[in-house]
Amino acid sequence: GTGGQPRRVVCAAGMVQQEPGGAAGPAGEAAAGTAEVRLSRRRWVVVLLFSSYSLCNAFQWIQYSSINNVFLRFYGVSAFAIDWLSMSYMLTYIPLLFPVAWLLDKRGLRLIALAGSALNALGAWVKLGSLKPHLFPVTVLGQVICSLAQVFILGMPSRIASVWFGSHEVSTACSIAVFGNQLGIAVGFLVPPVLVPNVEDVEKLAYHISIMFFMTAGIATALFILVVIVFKEKPPHPPSRAQALIQSRPPEEYSYVQSILRLLRNANFLLLMVTYGLNTGCFYALSTLLNRMVIHHYPGEEVNAGRIGLTIILSGMVGALISGMWLDRTKTYKQTTLVVYIMSLAGMIAYTFTLSLGHLWVVFATAGMLGFFMTGYLPLGFEFAAELTYPESEGTSSGLLNVSAQIFGIAFTIGQGQIMDRYGTKAGNIFLCSFLFLGTVMTAFIKADLRRQQANLDNEQT
Repeated sequence: GTGGQPRRVVCAAGMVQQEPGGAAGPAGEAAAGTAEVRLSRRRWVVVLLFSSYSLCNAFQWIQYSSINNVFLRFYGVSAFAIDWLSMSYMLTYIPLLFPVAWLLDKRGLRLIALAGSALNALGAWVKLGSLKPHLFPVTVLGQVICSLAQVFILGMPSRIASVWFGSHEVSTACSIAVFGNQLGIAVGFLVPPVLVPNVEDVEKLAYHISIMFFMTAGIATALFILVVIVFKEKPPHPPSRAQALIQSRPPEEYSYVQSILRLLRNANFLLLMVTYGLNTGCFYALSTLLNRMVIHHYPGEEVNAGRIGLTIILSGMVGALISGMWLDRTKTYKQTTLVVYIMSLAGMIAYTFTLSLGHLWVVFATAGMLGFFMTGYLPLGFEFAAELTYPESEGTSSGLLNVSAQIFGIAFTIGQGQIMDRYGTKAGNIFLCSFLFLGTVMTAFIKADLRRQQANLDNEQT
């Protein structure tokens, strides 16, 4: 963000929010001028605490899928029923995104943080009531409560960054806030196969599962207590000029409905919304069904199946960082998005045809390449959307991208799961490849109408 330009808050894979640097009327300017801009020491504690309970929530999303075969046997339900434990997160997000975004705007950070961390802990405790094979509905209830918590978590990173952090560290803060979620998925692939070995005896299995559920509930509760004590609405002084301006303004009514309607009339944004949904939906389906695919070809390799999931996420985190830095440097939104999309397709094809070769190290390599580009695409999608839809609120545009991703995620998880049951894993993966190909072609048709860039240039000229 240069001089007086609006400072952008960029997220590695989460919501983004505008920090206007423009005029706020003489009174607002004066008030902002007298407000002392100071950084609070508490800010790093706030962002790390958020990142931690976000991690805990993401862990609970994938903890069933990463040992799908174990839970399937313990509860005596179908693979499809276990897949729904992961899909419940996608399903609750769709109707609840906008009410929660409205709440965040109206009631502020602390209430949303308390709700998110409380629901996360409550869901973890409910799961402890499901340690008998006939109590599958209780585990479903626990997971649905955790999925409600997620709605209160996904939209927070950019808001925390802009309210608590100075203009020079806001992107870093946002990345830390987002990485918690990615890291949680990684831990969710790594830890359950280690804590819950695939043993025959149901009593023993219940004991191992109870250890995992107790640890999760304990950590989630500790984090909730910390949020109650530590998490404040905002620092005593605004951390940046832009934030001082926002705080000095009279709160005016902002129409969500009008903003959404404007976005839905933007053809380039609609194309991006579909292509983003296709790519991210494939990633959700792949994460949910990974254990089933790997175990099918490599029986007894639950722990390595988890490690392959970990590889996908970690290489994706590197990809996300690199693509974010590359965009800041080059501003080549469309070209970069298209190249990364093509490489995601290439990675998916490589993974599809090497999975059954019988060499686990090859699967690690292709999964790593796939993750690097597929997860690396996430921040590109948000940033490109922010360019195409300026001056709309990025919270709204990234929210719509997330909804698209959840819808495609559910459709692909169901579709691929059914195809795998009937025709094998290769057919299921080719199903995803075909949609990534469609997304690549559609991406080529998006016009690079970079409105935010243009606004910055116009500002510089005047």
